[in-house]
Amino acid sequence: MSMDVRDNAAESRYELEVDGKIAIAAYRPRGHALAFVHTEVPEELEGQGIASRLVKGALADVRAKGLKIIPACEFVAAYVERHPEEQDLVAE
Repeated sequence: MSMDVRDNAAESRYELEVDGKIAIAAYRPRGHALAFVHTEVPEELEGQGIASRLVKGALADVRAKGLKIIPACEFVAAYVERHPEEQDLVAE
């Protein structure tokens, strides 16, 4: 089971593969920020913390790239709210 979050820039989404299924966090580039617009976890993987791991990995990559985020997706917005250490990533 792979737990590596990867940026699939061609599809404008971060991906996390678990048991052959792919969870996604879709984004739209906005200058020096990524607007996260949708997070989706396959039904059979729900309730296992997959979305949180996906967003955590995506935000780590965003930070490493020196970018900011626009949390347009409800899940990403709630994640950032629950994790104050990530709030500096939110674009003004």
